[in-house]
Amino acid sequence: MTRVVEQRGLYFDELDEGVIYAHKPGRTVTETDNVLFTTLTMNTQALHLDAAWSSSQPFGQRLMNSMFTLSTMVGQSVTQLTQGTIIAQLGLTDVSFPHPLFHGDTLYTETVITGKRLSSSRPGQGVVTMEHTGRNQDGTVVALAKRTCLMWTKEAHAAQS
Repeated sequence: MTRVVEQRGLYFDELDEGVIYAHKPGRTVTETDNVLFTTLTMNTQALHLDAAWSSSQPFGQRLMNSMFTLSTMVGQSVTQLTQGTIIAQLGLTDVSFPHPLFHGDTLYTETVITGKRLSSSRPGQGVVTMEHTGRNQDGTVVALAKRTCLMWTKEAHAAQS
Protein backbone atom coordinates (compact mmCIF):
# COMPACT_ATOMS: atom_id res chain seq x y z
CA MET A 1 0.00 0.00 0.00
CA THR A 2 1.34 3.43 -0.96
CA ARG A 3 1.48 5.95 1.83
CA VAL A 4 -0.03 9.36 1.01
CA VAL A 5 1.09 12.50 2.80
CA GLU A 6 -1.20 15.46 2.24
CA GLN A 7 0.05 18.93 3.06
CA ARG A 8 -2.32 20.86 5.25
CA GLY A 9 -2.43 23.66 7.76
CA LEU A 10 -2.99 23.21 11.46
CA TYR A 11 -6.39 22.64 13.01
CA PHE A 12 -7.79 24.85 15.77
CA ASP A 13 -6.77 22.19 18.32
CA GLU A 14 -3.15 22.18 17.07
CA LEU A 15 -2.56 25.94 17.27
CA ASP A 16 -0.92 27.20 20.43
CA GLU A 17 -1.05 30.75 21.73
CA GLY A 18 2.26 32.53 22.06
CA VAL A 19 4.14 30.24 19.66
CA ILE A 20 6.06 31.91 16.82
CA TYR A 21 5.38 30.14 13.53
CA ALA A 22 8.20 31.08 11.12
CA HIS A 23 7.18 30.76 7.47
CA LYS A 24 10.01 29.76 5.16
CA PRO A 25 11.22 30.19 2.51
CA GLY A 26 11.15 33.94 2.13
CA ARG A 27 9.92 35.66 -1.03
CA THR A 28 12.23 37.96 -2.99
CA VAL A 29 10.00 40.60 -4.56
CA THR A 30 10.61 41.94 -8.05
CA GLU A 31 9.78 44.91 -10.22
CA THR A 32 7.54 42.61 -12.27
CA ASP A 33 5.59 41.63 -9.13
CA ASN A 34 5.07 45.29 -8.31
CA VAL A 35 4.04 46.44 -11.79
CA LEU A 36 1.68 43.50 -12.37
CA PHE A 37 -0.01 43.73 -8.96
CA THR A 38 -0.28 47.51 -9.17
CA THR A 39 -1.81 47.52 -12.64
CA LEU A 40 -4.08 44.51 -11.99
CA THR A 41 -5.55 46.34 -9.01
CA MET A 42 -5.87 49.62 -10.95
CA ASN A 43 -3.57 51.45 -8.54
CA THR A 44 -1.94 54.20 -10.58
CA GLN A 45 0.23 55.49 -7.72
CA ALA A 46 3.45 56.83 -9.25
CA LEU A 47 5.41 55.59 -6.22
CA HIS A 48 4.94 52.07 -7.66
CA LEU A 49 5.19 52.77 -11.39
CA ASP A 50 7.32 55.82 -12.17
CA ALA A 51 11.03 55.29 -11.47
CA ALA A 52 12.07 58.81 -12.50
CA TRP A 53 9.48 60.57 -10.34
CA SER A 54 10.00 58.20 -7.40
CA SER A 55 13.72 58.92 -7.43
CA SER A 56 12.89 62.49 -6.39
CA GLN A 57 10.75 61.35 -3.45
CA PRO A 58 11.91 60.71 0.16
CA PHE A 59 12.84 57.03 -0.33
CA GLY A 60 14.60 57.72 -3.65
CA GLN A 61 13.06 54.76 -5.47
CA ARG A 62 9.81 52.97 -6.20
CA LEU A 63 8.11 51.22 -3.29
CA MET A 64 6.46 47.83 -3.44
CA ASN A 65 2.70 48.20 -3.37
CA SER A 66 1.72 47.83 0.29
CA MET A 67 -1.28 45.65 -0.60
CA PHE A 68 1.10 43.27 -2.38
CA THR A 69 3.24 43.21 0.77
CA LEU A 70 0.18 42.47 2.94
CA SER A 71 -1.11 39.77 0.58
CA THR A 72 2.27 38.08 0.37
CA MET A 73 2.75 38.22 4.13
CA VAL A 74 -0.62 36.53 4.75
CA GLY A 75 0.00 34.13 1.87
CA GLN A 76 3.30 32.97 3.33
CA SER A 77 1.41 31.69 6.39
CA VAL A 78 -1.14 29.59 4.48
CA THR A 79 0.71 26.31 3.94
CA GLN A 80 1.84 26.12 7.56
CA LEU A 81 -1.30 27.37 9.31
CA THR A 82 -4.52 27.42 7.31
CA GLN A 83 -4.24 25.25 4.17
CA GLY A 84 -7.44 23.19 4.19
CA THR A 85 -8.20 23.98 7.84
CA ILE A 86 -9.67 27.48 7.53
CA ILE A 87 -13.37 28.03 7.00
CA ALA A 88 -13.27 31.80 6.51
CA GLN A 89 -11.13 34.83 7.06
CA LEU A 90 -13.14 37.08 9.36
CA GLY A 91 -11.06 40.22 9.27
CA LEU A 92 -7.79 42.10 9.23
CA THR A 93 -7.02 44.91 11.67
CA ASP A 94 -4.11 46.99 12.84
CA VAL A 95 -2.40 46.81 9.46
CA SER A 96 0.72 48.96 9.26
CA PHE A 97 3.80 49.35 7.11
CA PRO A 98 6.56 50.82 9.30
CA HIS A 99 9.21 50.61 6.56
CA PRO A 100 8.88 50.21 2.80
CA LEU A 101 9.67 47.05 0.89
CA PHE A 102 11.72 47.65 -2.27
CA HIS A 103 12.36 45.70 -5.48
CA GLY A 104 14.92 43.01 -4.72
CA ASP A 105 14.10 42.78 -1.01
CA THR A 106 13.20 39.40 0.47
CA LEU A 107 10.10 39.22 2.66
CA TYR A 108 10.14 36.83 5.63
CA THR A 109 7.00 36.36 7.70
CA GLU A 110 6.26 34.96 11.11
CA THR A 111 2.96 34.55 12.88
CA VAL A 112 2.04 34.45 16.56
CA ILE A 113 -1.32 33.05 17.67
CA THR A 114 -2.60 35.67 20.11
CA GLY A 115 -6.01 34.23 20.89
CA LYS A 116 -8.30 31.31 20.23
CA ARG A 117 -11.74 30.31 21.40
CA LEU A 118 -14.30 27.75 20.36
CA SER A 119 -17.26 29.25 18.53
CA SER A 120 -20.41 29.46 20.63
CA SER A 121 -22.65 29.34 17.55
CA ARG A 122 -20.74 26.95 15.27
CA PRO A 123 -19.92 23.61 16.93
CA GLY A 124 -16.62 22.11 15.82
CA GLN A 125 -15.24 25.47 14.79
CA GLY A 126 -13.13 28.07 16.52
CA VAL A 127 -12.04 31.67 16.14
CA VAL A 128 -8.28 32.22 16.00
CA THR A 129 -6.50 35.57 16.15
CA MET A 130 -3.05 35.80 14.59
CA GLU A 131 -0.46 38.55 14.42
CA HIS A 132 1.65 38.50 11.26
CA THR A 133 5.01 40.27 11.11
CA GLY A 134 6.85 40.76 7.83
CA ARG A 135 10.56 41.57 7.82
CA ASN A 136 13.01 42.22 5.03
CA GLN A 137 16.32 40.41 4.64
CA ASP A 138 17.93 42.77 7.17
CA GLY A 139 15.31 42.02 9.83
CA THR A 140 13.61 45.40 9.45
CA VAL A 141 9.85 45.18 10.07
CA VAL A 142 8.05 46.16 6.86
CA ALA A 143 4.49 45.04 7.67
CA LEU A 144 2.26 44.11 10.60
CA ALA A 145 -1.30 42.82 10.65
CA LYS A 146 -3.76 41.16 13.01
CA ARG A 147 -5.93 38.54 11.35
CA THR A 148 -8.98 36.69 12.62
CA CYS A 149 -10.01 33.36 11.08
CA LEU A 150 -12.74 30.78 11.58
CA MET A 151 -11.00 27.39 11.78
CA TRP A 152 -12.06 23.76 11.89
CA THR A 153 -11.37 21.50 14.83
CA LYS A 154 -9.79 18.27 13.62
CA GLU A 155 -12.65 16.04 14.75
CA ALA A 156 -15.41 18.20 13.26
CA HIS A 157 -13.63 18.52 9.92
CA ALA A 158 -13.17 14.76 9.71
CA ALA A 159 -16.85 14.23 10.54
CA GLN A 160 -17.93 16.82 7.95
CA SER A 161 -15.87 15.15 5.21
